[in-house]
Amino acid sequence: MAYVLGLDLGTSSLKGLLMNEKGESCGTATADYPLLHPASGYSEQDPAEWIRACEIVFETLKAAVPDFTEELQGISFSGQMHSLVVLNDEQEVLRPAILWNDVRTSAQCAKIMATFGDDLLAITQNIALEGFTLPKILWIQENEPEIWQEVRHLLLPKDYLGFWLTGQQHMDYSDAAGTLLLDVAKKEWSTEILNQFAIPATYLPPLIDSQGKTGVIRPALRQHFGFKHEVQVFAGGADNACAAIGAGILEVETGMVSIGTSGVFLSYEDTKIPHYAGQLHLFNHGIKDRYYSMGVTLAAGHSLSWFKETFAKDLSFEELLAGVGNIGPGANGLLFTPYIVGERTPHVDSRVRGSFIGIDTTHTLSHFSRAVLEGITFSLKDSQQLMETIAGKTFDKIISVGGGAKNPEWLQIQADIFGTEILCLEVEEGPGLGAAMLAATGLGWFENLQESSDTFVSYKKGASPIPANVEKYETVYGLYRQAYDATRDLTHSLNHL
Repeated sequence: MAYVLGLDLGTSSLKGLLMNEKGESCGTATADYPLLHPASGYSEQDPAEWIRACEIVFETLKAAVPDFTEELQGISFSGQMHSLVVLNDEQEVLRPAILWNDVRTSAQCAKIMATFGDDLLAITQNIALEGFTLPKILWIQENEPEIWQEVRHLLLPKDYLGFWLTGQQHMDYSDAAGTLLLDVAKKEWSTEILNQFAIPATYLPPLIDSQGKTGVIRPALRQHFGFKHEVQVFAGGADNACAAIGAGILEVETGMVSIGTSGVFLSYEDTKIPHYAGQLHLFNHGIKDRYYSMGVTLAAGHSLSWFKETFAKDLSFEELLAGVGNIGPGANGLLFTPYIVGERTPHVDSRVRGSFIGIDTTHTLSHFSRAVLEGITFSLKDSQQLMETIAGKTFDKIISVGGGAKNPEWLQIQADIFGTEILCLEVEEGPGLGAAMLAATGLGWFENLQESSDTFVSYKKGASPIPANVEKYETVYGLYRQAYDATRDLTHSLNHL
């Protein structure tokens, strides 16, 4: 049976997911690689590690799946967004990649906003933040001019891996949208931005749709790994775009909440671009001529992990949350704001810090645990509210993935706070599944991604909203929304002590 391989190039590992034509998972493989932190706030990675990891994934699947080298037809990618890879004229890597979670570029972000202001929003649909690619380019220009003089190619991580496999350089629109160099509406590199910051257009790769073919595995690699025929390679997409595809987020009435270390509330956008004015991220989707919007909670699952490790180190997560269902909505008057590392949506405030508000002697560990779950979910609801009020959206269901989908009490909290049906994936394969679906569609196994989704994606019930809880949470959420303004200046001042 024919296979497609989705390669998910994340921050800490490369994961391979092998799928057949029936939408069945036939094999998985993972290879880890290290992060480099040469200075405070710096986060880098050696692109050679991605190649090494890809070789391990191929060899692992060869050993586990007898007909892997005979039946593999296509490969596509999901990639960590924003991270910068620079190559010279000989297409050699000049320095370690600067990753999306690197925060050295605050000065460059300020420079970009001072130069373009609202015009940047009009072109890219986003404001300049440290995570994006353009500030990293400016940092190299300003701090490593000898490196910049040698730069001739600018790539993102998955596109570098694709280049290694095929010898061809491309970048899909969903990943390009996270560079701050793409005119999102026109689907072309912005000449205005490139000229302003002295970035030659020739340094950037050709743009292509996510399911577009970028080439085939190079003959030398085909021989090395023992593939029996040509294996086609497709562009793939940004990790959030691929996660949305893998969760079946292909219509405007369906949202996705993803809770990992950070949290994301994501929504499909049709051909019309809503004007979120930088309050939400808006990017080109992995679906041709479509978009997605998303808000980010910086410390979602991280808030829960921090709470457990600090106050309940000896308990498992299951033990920590065991009593949450016995506590009513609002945690008996206890609020938590998950700003423990700052916040992104809707406040874009790196200096604000979190709070427990309303503590009294009746509160137990279970009250605090429930307040943490509620505070994380309220923060994600901020994004839902922006989508509903600015773009007029109505969500009839939300797909919950990640850590928030693993606890039934948390699923119920999500249903009650978001006020809509919560579904979970029968098999949660993450962005790798979206990448595999892009390869399958690119190969012509399906007419479009919706057909692919009908075969590859299936759901199970998560939780339905309880009307009385929904009403209570509307009141509590109104109080939560006052907490940022009430604590912002105080926590800013405390940061300077």
